[in-house]
Amino acid sequence: MATFTVGTRGSKLALTQTTTAAEALASHAEAGYELITVKTEGDILTGPLAQMGGTGVFASALRQALFDKTCDVAVHSLKDLPAKDLEGLAIASVPSREDVRDALCSADDVPLAQLPQGAKVGTGSPRRAAQLRAARPDLEIVDIRGNVGTRLARVRGHGSAAEASPQAPNAARGDLDAVVLAGAGLKRLGLEHHIAELIPTEVMLPAPGQGALAVEVRAEDAEPTAPLGMALALYDDIPARLETSAERGLLARLNAGCSAPIGGLARYDDNPDGGATLRLDSVICAPDGTRTQRAGAEISIEAGADRRVSVDRAIQLGTQVAEQLLAEDFGLLKHVVDA
Repeated sequence: MATFTVGTRGSKLALTQTTTAAEALASHAEAGYELITVKTEGDILTGPLAQMGGTGVFASALRQALFDKTCDVAVHSLKDLPAKDLEGLAIASVPSREDVRDALCSADDVPLAQLPQGAKVGTGSPRRAAQLRAARPDLEIVDIRGNVGTRLARVRGHGSAAEASPQAPNAARGDLDAVVLAGAGLKRLGLEHHIAELIPTEVMLPAPGQGALAVEVRAEDAEPTAPLGMALALYDDIPARLETSAERGLLARLNAGCSAPIGGLARYDDNPDGGATLRLDSVICAPDGTRTQRAGAEISIEAGADRRVSVDRAIQLGTQVAEQLLAEDFGLLKHVVDA
């Protein structure tokens, strides 16, 4: 293979993430690559993500480009992918995961617990909004959209360094006390100096798949004998693969999407005597933050276990935790299930 094509969204974050993945694959495959920019529904529409259908709005056009053979590889933020795999496509690599935590970017670098009473905090995520309200009921949560620079520009004192979209109204700049963004995205863009606090997962569980990338290809191209097959396998990180498989298993059983007010985080930890432990914790929140429901479980992964078997067990762990939530549900799941 002389070169391969890689589909990406056009945002600076997407281009940064995709370039990193493309360069790694090119190195493993000893081949060149070309980036193909694809405009997605999520880039075109301007309303709240939940009202746009949430799940898949950033992924469907990239996936169609794979089917159309416009590109050979698509790189997604894994949390933006629908939980159920699409027939004909395969997530061939989940590279090593970045920090999973949500980041608070605030005026004067004030942490969440010390934000002023009634502070205005921006987020476009129902999950973040619900957990913010649970932690600080006094806050005023403001729904926002836009790229990372546009969101940062809405925080007092952060606008001069942020690269706001030219379409962002000047009146909206500096109108908020804080915004919450994914810490992974800020770090990948070299904007970690804007972070006042990486919110502890005990306070705010991240979205399933947060901090991870998904490298997706046509199913036949994921085979070891395919031109990119070995490179894709080498780029796959087992801890990240198992963690995200458990988290996606949770979402799949709940029929929940990336816009649902649910947090889920799996952690892979090596055991001193060999093997590993995989633990999954989850939370469902009422949108107003007044009620939360939690569940969790863990499994052991044997040393030298077959990769496919381990992935299947991770998915089963996600299903198990989802079943706990379903068995104990007291009305919160209605906010989770996709329409």
